[in-house]
Amino acid sequence: MSAGSPGKKPAPRRRRSITAVLTVLATATTAAALVSCSTESGNNSSSSSSFSPRATPPNTASFSGTPPSAMASAAKSAVASAKAEASAAASSASARASEFEASVSAEVERANATAARELAKVKGQGNATADVALTGKPRSQTGGVFAVVVNITNSTDKTASYAVQVDFKDPDGKVVETRYVGAENLDPGKRAQPLAISRKPPEMKLTAKVAKAQRY
Repeated sequence: MSAGSPGKKPAPRRRRSITAVLTVLATATTAAALVSCSTESGNNSSSSSSFSPRATPPNTASFSGTPPSAMASAAKSAVASAKAEASAAASSASARASEFEASVSAEVERANATAARELAKVKGQGNATADVALTGKPRSQTGGVFAVVVNITNSTDKTASYAVQVDFKDPDGKVVETRYVGAENLDPGKRAQPLAISRKPPEMKLTAKVAKAQRY
């Protein structure tokens, strides 16, 4: 009995040793897991805190609108254009009349100059006032200046040339401007319609009258 008892006692010790070993292993495993989690967490935290994305400029090529600088430039251009238009609108009546007359052929200008020379020789109203009549010209077609159509009809049976003086009068009946027009080599029964254009400011209330008309 006493000889067999010592042989049976070591069993509990071995069980305690195995249990202790398992406990150590479990503890080590848990500690390793905690260390791993802590390391990963630390890495993530460090990565998160140290990461600073660099701002990149927008790709203007993909914009559908106009960049602010271009819009400002367009605004300045619009202002400049408006000023230019205002300046043009404020130009003198003489300048507008010159522009309108520039559209008249050089031949007509020459005829008008000839008419002025012919009328310088005439005393009185001339011999052809009955062949001349005036009609108004819309200001929308003359750049705002006052102009009249001088209707010259050759009432004779022969080819003739005409020289006409048109006076522009103010509301008091005073002649403030004189213009000359002419028609050369007008066939019998034919009509010419040159323009007499005033260079006075458009706001002036003027009337036009045939002062002289000479057939030659």
